[in-house]
Amino acid sequence: MLNLEVKENLRQLAKRVKLLLLDVDGVLTDGRIIYDSRGHDMKFFDVHDGLGVYLLDKAGIKTILITAKGSRAIKPRARDMRVKAVFENISPKTAVLEKILKKYKCDISEICFVGDDLVDLCLMKKVGFPVAVFNAAPEIKQAASYITIRTGGRGAVREVAELILKSQDKWNQLLRLYDV
Repeated sequence: MLNLEVKENLRQLAKRVKLLLLDVDGVLTDGRIIYDSRGHDMKFFDVHDGLGVYLLDKAGIKTILITAKGSRAIKPRARDMRVKAVFENISPKTAVLEKILKKYKCDISEICFVGDDLVDLCLMKKVGFPVAVFNAAPEIKQAASYITIRTGGRGAVREVAELILKSQDKWNQLLRLYDV
């Protein structure tokens, strides 16, 4: 269990978030990439993560996907979750940061980024609230302000969404949408 001081610091970081940036492989998916006989890739997405992103959108917090590798599977899933933008084949991932800051009119301190591997390190070191999934590389965990209890592709994004929404006192209002 987190001590009270650490818990309060974490709450303060999450309270400021206006924009969530997510890696895809290893964060929204479990990191496995499956190729069919035609060479097309398939990815596994967690429905709980998707609802977490959808709830953030309902609360006015936008989500953007930034991935070093593109895939046909990403954009349809992003649409389902109400993701505002998808940046594919981006390396380094900080290459799109200024564009995002200008378009979404937010400060770097108001951004949460969830990553899992070395390609995410540059963004982890820039944003106000860097988060590593439980099964992230050690370097990513070291750069993180928070490490999820759940693994990538298995509810880690939902965990972060709930942390943000609860820290901003928006969770109970969203629950009312489903308690009719």
